[in-house]
Amino acid sequence: MSTTITAFGNNAVAVERTRPAYQAYRILHLGFTAAPILAGIDKFFHFLCNWDQYLAPWILNLSPAGGHTLMLAAGVIEVAAGILVALKPRLGAPLVGAWLCLIIVNLATMASYLDVALRDLGLALGAFALWRLAKEFTD
Repeated sequence: MSTTITAFGNNAVAVERTRPAYQAYRILHLGFTAAPILAGIDKFFHFLCNWDQYLAPWILNLSPAGGHTLMLAAGVIEVAAGILVALKPRLGAPLVGAWLCLIIVNLATMASYLDVALRDLGLALGAFALWRLAKEFTD
């Protein structure tokens, strides 16, 4: 941890937890742990939506496995990424950010779901912000 704290003993921990930057880190850490895990699990159950509709045709054409199988693989990757964020946010956060950028490319090449692509851009920026904050608040 690269922060300097002037308090001593237990007060040092209390002071650290009241810092806005630390609180932002914790909020992002929780969010980027939960969101990829929940979205990844939902790829198997389709409670939130039919995820297969978000796969660009050119990606479908590259895969012999089929769109649904690709989405199941994406679900496994997302769950793993969320777990990695939980355990090692300095590694997991940029991975989630990069994954979101790939999703944006997929959606943009479809020329549809651009609202979702814009939302994912905001999420990617949040993941990269978590990565930067994790460099300060984790070892």
